[in-house]
Amino acid sequence: MLRKSKSRQTLVERVAGWSVRHRALAIAGWFALVVVAVLASAIMPGETANSTDPGESGRAGQVLDAQREYAPPQENVLVQARTPDRTPRRFTESPELRRATQDLVTTLRRTPGAVTAVRSPLERDGSRLVSKDGRSGLVTFTVAGTVERRAEHYDAATKAVKTVQARHPQVRLAQAGDRSLSRVVDEGIKGDFKRAEFFSLPLTVGILLVVFGSLIAAAIPLLLAATTVVATFGFLQVLARWVPVNSATSSMVLLIGVAVGVDYSLFYLRRAREERAAGHGVAEALRITARTSGRVVVVSGLTVMLCLVGLLFTGLDNFKGLTTGAVLVVGVAMVGSVTVLPALLALLGHRVDTARIPWVGRRRTAADRSRAWAAVAGAVVRRPLVWGGSAALALLVLALPALDMRLQDAAVTDSLSRKVPTVDAAARMQEAFPGAPAPASVVIWGKRDPDAVDSPAVRRAVESLHGRAAASGGALNEPISATKVGRALVVRVPLASSGTDDAANRALETLRERTLPAALGEVAGGDGGIDYAVGGKTAFAYDFTRQVTDRTPYVFAFVLLLAFVLLVVAFRSPAMALVSIVLNLLSIGAAYGVLTWVFQDGHLGSALGFTSYGGVVGWLPLFMFVILFGLSMDYHIFVLSRIRERRLAGEEAREAVVGGIASGAGVVTSAAVIMTAAFSVFVVLSAIEYKMMGVGLAVAVLIDATLVRGVLLPAAITLLGRRSFPQASLQGRDRIARHMLVDDRAAEVDHLPAP
Repeated sequence: MLRKSKSRQTLVERVAGWSVRHRALAIAGWFALVVVAVLASAIMPGETANSTDPGESGRAGQVLDAQREYAPPQENVLVQARTPDRTPRRFTESPELRRATQDLVTTLRRTPGAVTAVRSPLERDGSRLVSKDGRSGLVTFTVAGTVERRAEHYDAATKAVKTVQARHPQVRLAQAGDRSLSRVVDEGIKGDFKRAEFFSLPLTVGILLVVFGSLIAAAIPLLLAATTVVATFGFLQVLARWVPVNSATSSMVLLIGVAVGVDYSLFYLRRAREERAAGHGVAEALRITARTSGRVVVVSGLTVMLCLVGLLFTGLDNFKGLTTGAVLVVGVAMVGSVTVLPALLALLGHRVDTARIPWVGRRRTAADRSRAWAAVAGAVVRRPLVWGGSAALALLVLALPALDMRLQDAAVTDSLSRKVPTVDAAARMQEAFPGAPAPASVVIWGKRDPDAVDSPAVRRAVESLHGRAAASGGALNEPISATKVGRALVVRVPLASSGTDDAANRALETLRERTLPAALGEVAGGDGGIDYAVGGKTAFAYDFTRQVTDRTPYVFAFVLLLAFVLLVVAFRSPAMALVSIVLNLLSIGAAYGVLTWVFQDGHLGSALGFTSYGGVVGWLPLFMFVILFGLSMDYHIFVLSRIRERRLAGEEAREAVVGGIASGAGVVTSAAVIMTAAFSVFVVLSAIEYKMMGVGLAVAVLIDATLVRGVLLPAAITLLGRRSFPQASLQGRDRIARHMLVDDRAAEVDHLPAP
């Protein structure tokens, strides 16, 4: 047989072939790339880009960012008896509470330069700082000083609160505010990130050892995943000068990097094993692997990257960094899979299967087709309508709860456990003073005259908010306070409910559409007047969810159209492309249903360690759709290519389906287990958002790798018959084989002389 000429080799084959021939240079170049990425992130000058929030809250944030000063953080201390049943009806009638409050105010004011604007319910107008039931009081203060010294001053104020608490053990002093809540969230994210690293590495190593049965083989995917993530972090820090990157991006890069890095290595390693088991030498096995699995990795990687780009249609800065990081980590993993990975396998040769694990090593290092999946596929193709209909019905039943899905971001008190003292303080404060822990921020500024906010008319308008809050029927609450920030005025207005639910959203709409126009309408008129915008946590969540909802159809249309085009190009079958899209939608719909049933409806809360707040995080369904639609292409293209290869070899449709499913089942099952494990790590984290993401993605991958690829796909191909792979595409085997994605038999066709 004649060897395939270089002119007929695909780009993937040429790149992988060069890496095999120059293995030392390829390996050294890869590690040099990682080092350059890390060094570039360390020496790159300039500040990182800031994100702009959507809608009106974004406009408020931009005005504050333009000021020369930063808004000083406000802290609140809830004062109430630890045994409220014994407390007199009114707060001011309790000597014990009054003494503790006076002690707290005196101690805070004696803290040198740390706090300003201390207010308490003992003042002349302090009735606004007493709860409606009369049992609780609220002491508020502002952390003083420059930005550089605020952390020091905050610590001094917190120490003062703890000192007073020790002197009054019968009184509860619970602190929560801007700085304390931000700090507990930051610490929670850092702790979650460390916890994810702690669990994910041992779990991934254990699964890889079982999958490969060899220490050397299991180490290769870890090496690729680790270097991919490190390099991506380096490049991402460089790009952060132009693209806003937040803390969630780091978690996503780690999650996706481990998943695709291990997956791509798995595709490559298992295929190389099969070729060596078929009698090929190391070089020839790697050449065939590059043409088959290497091509699958590239097509799948490009598909994932292009699907992720769909998130940019939301127009949200928060998704720009996330998209950049996710696209970058998939791209780096894809490049490593066709460069350093074949070079490492060429360097190791047959030694890749050394250091076998006892009991599982001999069985795992063999490349066999799955008998279990062959039996399942055989049963499906014999009765495709029954099996396919049953599987589709099961997924539709799972998807039913998603019809009642409510998009609602989690407040801090919903996201984190009340075992955290600050979160518990915020929850208690919310009960006594609704909206006080995270109030709305009304930013007022002069249109042309920067000093317009200091006019008596503006002051009277702001003062009128107290009366309007009392007449709002509980939509707006006390305490309302105003702070000058540069040449802007920030008015803090507590809203009803927890800050992100329907009641809070209605209160925000009342503030924006009725209260503020009525209070500030006269002074806001004309070019010489003032303008205003409402920001804060409630406003941000409201504007963010609204923009995501408005832009979701564009994202869906982009991803679905892109998937259809890619599948038609890959398999020359519009019918198969449509069926593939429907199967993916069924899988994602079922995952949405499970997500809603668990987290919105509150099932399995004790087992997973969360308390339902009656909604699903607003950004998660769209993020899941884009991620899952891209990642599912890994399995889909792999399995379809195995089946199509057998059709090209002349097998009957049913035989080709059973053979393709059985031969690819080991790779798909192993990849699904690894990816599910990587996603499941997020279930053990503290924030409910991460738990939702972990459960949603893990369930979707499991469904995709079992019911969809093992039952629905073979049933659909059998029912479609020749329309799944049109007869015209089977003519000219030598011509078509040059464009195939996978299979060793396609590689054998290439040995024939060119016409």
